[in-house]
Amino acid sequence: MKRIFSIFAIALTLLLGLSFSQPAFAEQTSGQKVFSSNCASCHAGGTNRVVAAKSLKKDALEKYGKYSVEAIVAQVTKGKGAMPAFGKKLTANEINLVANYVIEQADNGWAKS
Repeated sequence: MKRIFSIFAIALTLLLGLSFSQPAFAEQTSGQKVFSSNCASCHAGGTNRVVAAKSLKKDALEKYGKYSVEAIVAQVTKGKGAMPAFGKKLTANEINLVANYVIEQADNGWAKS
């Protein structure tokens, strides 16, 4: 009986610990997840499958005036050329997360993508 109680106590402790350490679902949505689900089909690894010169690499973002969170948010929200608008598909928070992710990856040379 003591062993069953011990197992139950350990399991309860683990469950309570996990429930308090996990952020809400909205907070778990990372820029990488948003990017993987919505952008990677055309921009995997920071590339651009439609217009190769307009990649998400830092030098290309700087060249085309897109090396800022604000510029990427506008591009993702409104779309342009072959890129569709995501303003109605993604929340403002998701767009901001993905914009920050793109800048972070561009700064790191897309090494971890």
